[in-house]
Amino acid sequence: MKKIINDPNRVVSDMLRGIAAVNPKVEYFPEAEVIASKEKREKVGVISGGGSGHEPAFGGYIGRGMLSAAVAGNVFASPSPDRIIKGIEEANGGKGVLAVIMNYSGDLMNFDMAKEMAEMEGIDVEIVVVKDDVAVPDREDATGRRGIAGTLLVHKVAGAKAEAGGTLAEVAAVAQKAIDRVRTMGMSMSSCTIPAVGKPGFALGDDEIEIGMGIHGEPGIERTGVKSAKELAAILIEKITADYDYSGSEVAVMVNGLGATPLMELYILAGEAEAVLKEKGIRPWRWFVGNYMTSLEMAGCSITLLKLDDELKELIDAPCEAPAFRV
Repeated sequence: MKKIINDPNRVVSDMLRGIAAVNPKVEYFPEAEVIASKEKREKVGVISGGGSGHEPAFGGYIGRGMLSAAVAGNVFASPSPDRIIKGIEEANGGKGVLAVIMNYSGDLMNFDMAKEMAEMEGIDVEIVVVKDDVAVPDREDATGRRGIAGTLLVHKVAGAKAEAGGTLAEVAAVAQKAIDRVRTMGMSMSSCTIPAVGKPGFALGDDEIEIGMGIHGEPGIERTGVKSAKELAAILIEKITADYDYSGSEVAVMVNGLGATPLMELYILAGEAEAVLKEKGIRPWRWFVGNYMTSLEMAGCSITLLKLDDELKELIDAPCEAPAFRV
């Protein structure tokens, strides 16, 4: 295993310490593995979190116009309720806190417990759950559709609404509107290595890719031969548009890398995606291309579409000072 680390069992702590070292606007709370904004103002706080290994999610999205705090679990593992309650406390500006989480059983259970604990302290908390991965059938519980890269667009609109002075109910409502309108489909070309494990979690042949693989290495819907960028754009967008009607709509488009895919390839894919969307009568209004929701050093990508209206356009376009998400 070749990684730039110290102790495989301390990678999360060392990473968070590094984030705080280079960003003077945030504070690291090592006892809870929480990164929070130093700026404390009277507004709705927006937090997120989950397993580490998806950087820059979630610590890179703290800043005016996006998240107030982020809670880190161990690599690919949910943070515990005691960590989450610290994140809620640090995000609380007196107007309540919205937690934007992804649809995984550990996150659902632990954030729900932390919500109850926070409300005993007199902090109003709402939770919204992102499940944008169309590779998985939609169900009402955590055995269904996973949350992946579309989560970042939900962070963006929720953070912008909070920054504009929205109430907790208003921030939660616009976050839910984005959740209802966002869909993602991804693919993988390689595995990744969890530092504490020291070896890849699965194997793909030199001529194999997996369509629909999850960001923790969960099985996809098909293993197939290597595809061109043009073919991949068509496959991923067809799966998205089969699940939700984007025809005639303006959309925000995210072309996301999983950690090891060069930007050159992501921009090639974006160009092909633009052609596919145009063919389908879907109008890209804003593009985001880069590594937003990764899976350690996995090679692969995902495409996300968010159907926009005037409110969501304004919130997506609002200023944002998060280091990893510039508008």
